[in-house]
Amino acid sequence: MDLNKTVGKPISRLEGKLKVTGAAKYAAEYQADNLLHGYVVNSPVTKGKIINIDISGAMAIPGVIQVLSHENRPKLAWFDLQYTDMDAPPGTVFKPLHDENILYNGQPIALVVAEDFETARYASTQIRFEFEEKNFQTSLDQNIGEARAAKKGFATALKPPPPPPTGDFDEAFANAAVKVEAEFHHGTEHHNPIELFATTTVYEGPGKLTIYDKTQGTINNQLYVANIFGLRYKNVRVLAPFVGGAFGSGLRPQYQLFLCVMAALHLERNVRVVLDRKQMFSFSHRPPAIQTLRFASDINGRLTALGHRVLAETSNFEDYTEPTASWSHRLYPAPNTLFEQKVVPLDVYTPMDMRAPGGSTALHAIECTMDELSYKLKIDPLELRLINYSDMDPSSKKPYTSKALRACYLEAAERFGWDKRSPEPASMTRGNKLVGYGMATGIWDAFQFPARVEAMITSDGKLVLNNATTDIGTGTLTVMTQIAADELGLSIEEVDFQYGDSKKPFSMFQGGSAITSSTGVAIVIAAKALRKKLLKKAGEIPHSPFHKIAEEEVFFAAGQLCLKSDPGIFITLKDIIAFNNGRPIKTTNMGKPHMLKLRKYSLATHSASFVEVEVDKDLGVVTVTRAVTAVAAGKIINPKTAKSQILGSMVWGISKALHEETIMDTNLGKYINTNLGEYHIPVHADIGELDVIFAEEQDELINEIGTKGVGEIGLVGMPAAISNAIFHATGKRIYKLPIHFDELIG
Repeated sequence: MDLNKTVGKPISRLEGKLKVTGAAKYAAEYQADNLLHGYVVNSPVTKGKIINIDISGAMAIPGVIQVLSHENRPKLAWFDLQYTDMDAPPGTVFKPLHDENILYNGQPIALVVAEDFETARYASTQIRFEFEEKNFQTSLDQNIGEARAAKKGFATALKPPPPPPTGDFDEAFANAAVKVEAEFHHGTEHHNPIELFATTTVYEGPGKLTIYDKTQGTINNQLYVANIFGLRYKNVRVLAPFVGGAFGSGLRPQYQLFLCVMAALHLERNVRVVLDRKQMFSFSHRPPAIQTLRFASDINGRLTALGHRVLAETSNFEDYTEPTASWSHRLYPAPNTLFEQKVVPLDVYTPMDMRAPGGSTALHAIECTMDELSYKLKIDPLELRLINYSDMDPSSKKPYTSKALRACYLEAAERFGWDKRSPEPASMTRGNKLVGYGMATGIWDAFQFPARVEAMITSDGKLVLNNATTDIGTGTLTVMTQIAADELGLSIEEVDFQYGDSKKPFSMFQGGSAITSSTGVAIVIAAKALRKKLLKKAGEIPHSPFHKIAEEEVFFAAGQLCLKSDPGIFITLKDIIAFNNGRPIKTTNMGKPHMLKLRKYSLATHSASFVEVEVDKDLGVVTVTRAVTAVAAGKIINPKTAKSQILGSMVWGISKALHEETIMDTNLGKYINTNLGEYHIPVHADIGELDVIFAEEQDELINEIGTKGVGEIGLVGMPAAISNAIFHATGKRIYKLPIHFDELIG
């Protein structure tokens, strides 16, 4: 038997060299003949109407080809259904340059197209607009009275409303032995992937386009473009082989895609549109939220009541919402619960999914409330979690397909040295620094989406796979190659996984930590079908030892089909294809969740984060000196890329807790720190010693390969663990994110 398996090995990214040497091409780097460049003009007005546009100054500049606005844009075949893409929330989708109305500050109101980028950008400053301004509301805090339930829509299945109440929460909370009530405020965050949003549209002829786009879903954007512009699906090809980060911002088609395609079709030219960093703040953000939590327990620490109320921002034209209020009951059992979630419509762009949407916001409030409860009970925070541990999902009364959270707690606590913690706040010091230990639990969904994969063996005996998924930097190419190599007994070098192309078989967008369990399962299904075809063809060869041999009697290794009873009897894959007259043997198959079987279970990944902070006694400056996160996510296909995902999430957790926030000036109705100089993110000096543990977790139920995603689970527990560590260090409980040093002084 072939023991040279690649699954489970820490293999470096296969595309790594291309990326670090600059050979990998991103959306704004594809060249096309006679390429025009577009520059977007954004509204300085938050709400109102465009009364007049004077483009004469821009058009007088040599090299300017056209200025497109609502006044002269071509007619469009707007897709009149409620949704124009697979991730659209309920409401009326935003339509760039649709009419004179201004819905939010930064809205695109014109596109300048010129022979080069610099000319287009300069010409944009020469356009004169007249506006009729209207009163606007952009403050969540000032509009709480406008809160309402979100409308239901296409995405409700993935983003369900909070579960109904159980028991009598009000009575249980009022009469509880120990209880905590707190209000948490979370600021706005913008995605800010390092690659700017960009689209290069190659005009191939009337109604036919090749589009290089920054996206997490090639097919999603293909459907969007075809529907909006009334084109045939087969005549729209979207490619995104390399994506420089997205974190959810690329799930929906962004407006530069629309504007670029519109210009290319109108001018019948190749066009590129690249947004600058400031324009990246004109869409794509995690919404601010206000959460009120009320937790109660008996004197021994067992939870008796869980209450969670959420108010979050949405736009005035779409009802974006994300599951936030329900997470506590998926972690902790309590007989009396009350969960409420509402949205507040404001004059802003629609928020978007941002790494662990809902979960990262919820878990901060939940785990800080649990921490506060532990201090009131005088019970160790870890012990309180163990007292309330449940092997079942308390919210659904269903067992998890697997849950190794207890192992996460214990292994991370031991690695971290939790037993060295002094329970009393502000009791641990290191020189002029207060030292604090904090911990928190993490949970995230274990999604799987349908996916289709074409698999073929070529004349040189190599395995080629095709699927439309993207790789947004998670290691998808490498992991899929590993899965496929093991299924056919091949080396990594003998597998070619081709992706990032809407012409390839179906894939959902890459999001929700779902692609390994989606495309990976499809690869396994396709590989099984391919093995059957190869064995059948081998049996057709005259005098073949594989004639009428059953599948269970053979195995694939080293590019060969071998008999289990006598591995010395084999035939190479090359020889099988040669017998097939050199034609590839291929198959296309769908992988999908086992809905009937899985409806009896709850599906989730789990984690535990432990953090040490130092807080300067005089300045209040917080440093995360070290952190350990343990993750239970089923089978880990590649420990190296998986660890990188968790480390990246932990860094983001530090950023969310201490740095990252977009500031809205509610008098102007605009964000005022729209650059990476003032939108603070961590630098190397902010990151201490980070460690990752993967707890052993065998899941035979969840899918054919036993995997759960690792993209988001490393983030959800970190902000709360940091907040809890700060309380332990200082004795001050801060109920907002991010935490600023001035709140810890005095």
